[in-house]
Amino acid sequence: MTQIFDDDGTVVPVTVIEAGPCTVLLSRSAGRDGYDAIQVGYRDKPRRLASRSVRGQVVKLESKRAKKRSHAGIEMVAKADCEPQRFVREFRGETKAQVGQKITVAVFEGCDAVDVIGVSKGRGTAGVMKRHGFSGQRATHGVKKVHRHQGGTGMCQSPGRLFKGKKMAGRMG
Repeated sequence: MTQIFDDDGTVVPVTVIEAGPCTVLLSRSAGRDGYDAIQVGYRDKPRRLASRSVRGQVVKLESKRAKKRSHAGIEMVAKADCEPQRFVREFRGETKAQVGQKITVAVFEGCDAVDVIGVSKGRGTAGVMKRHGFSGQRATHGVKKVHRHQGGTGMCQSPGRLFKGKKMAGRMG
């Protein structure tokens, strides 16, 4: 997150979105594939790092199979004619995007809010100080080897159990 200032000096918190340019790699149709969708690629990948099958998705490659299909009159799928892409995702639904077309952040122009879903960074098993921001225990005055522990859980004979949602160490991310 960052912030911008209005004309009257008011601070407005904003989130910067990096979206594109993305390339439409493939267009699926209900007639040929059974459903409508587009395949979108993001961030170029060097050709030397891409496998032959990945390169064949974006550029027409010569092969025996392609020659046989063209002689038989089978229509080949349109290629995007771009570099191989590092990230490829498919979005279902009817669209008017053509293969090879660039999709930029201008798509969001006029939107007030954008709903973004992401994957958090996995941090493995974390203690309560890292996971929940606990302050830990004293460094001295009788505390031995438990400086980063949570301390007491707050339960005794009644109710004799821990309530759900108790902040403890565990998997984070």
